Amino acid sequence: MEPVSEQGRLYMRGGRREGVRHFLLTVGFELLGYAQLEETDPVEAPAAELVVHPAHRGRGHGRALGSALLGASGKRLRVWAHGGKSAARHLAQVLGLTLFRELRQLRRPLSPLDIPEPVIPDGIAIRTFVPGQDDEAWLAVNAEAFAHHPEQGSLTQRDLDDRKAEPWFDPKGFFLAVRESDGKIVGFHWTKVHAEKQLGEVYVIGILPEAQGGGLGKALTAIGLRHLAAQGMPTAMLYVDADNAAALAVYERLGFVTHEVDLMYRTES
Repeated sequence: MEPVSEQGRLYMRGGRREGVRHFLLTVGFELLGYAQLEETDPVEAPAAELVVHPAHRGRGHGRALGSALLGASGKRLRVWAHGGKSAARHLAQVLGLTLFRELRQLRRPLSPLDIPEPVIPDGIAIRTFVPGQDDEAWLAVNAEAFAHHPEQGSLTQRDLDDRKAEPWFDPKGFFLAVRESDGKIVGFHWTKVHAEKQLGEVYVIGILPEAQGGGLGKALTAIGLRHLAAQGMPTAMLYVDADNAAALAVYERLGFVTHEVDLMYRTES
């Protein structure tokens, strides 16, 4: 379990970002804790993450960071607790935060890969992402497909560039569903390989509303899983919100089960 999310890590090493602030907790010259506050959502309260060095936990440092975040955000705050540990739940209670969101990590073995052959809807072709050529079109499709999900739907060219610069990025594992009549992207499945952990990730699947309901999402999922299995990954993982009953049902039918959860807490105001 990473103490800070992928997006948070990209913010840390990607240079200054408008709307992102970093907090350091030090004792003497020793760095004991870190927090990040992201204030780019025009509607939702600012989102935060924090971590304290394991050797220095239980001494009030988490509460100090949390209080700093509350002060900086004007007491409008959402905070991730990765792994949903009891200590994090206790800190949330101390800070006056209530449970708001549950994000589940699901996993399934990739051997044997006992899933049906992908059936591509008529009029649709599958190809892989071409960096530089497909950036603008993909960003537009991603924004439309995730209009209800600002964390994913608000990705910018800089966010995409940050990911393309990561060692794990491989366009051969980034599948696009395009309409044969005009070449428009109508869906995608972006996979990710965590080589050190020997995990293949269903990183993100998006389908335009106009292309939903015809089995495209199921086909793209199967294509991505087969790709990950071909890369020698023994296990696949993905993240899905606990209240997304439809997606959970689809993934459970594909053999995924809950591995762990991340919890988000927020202020009442």
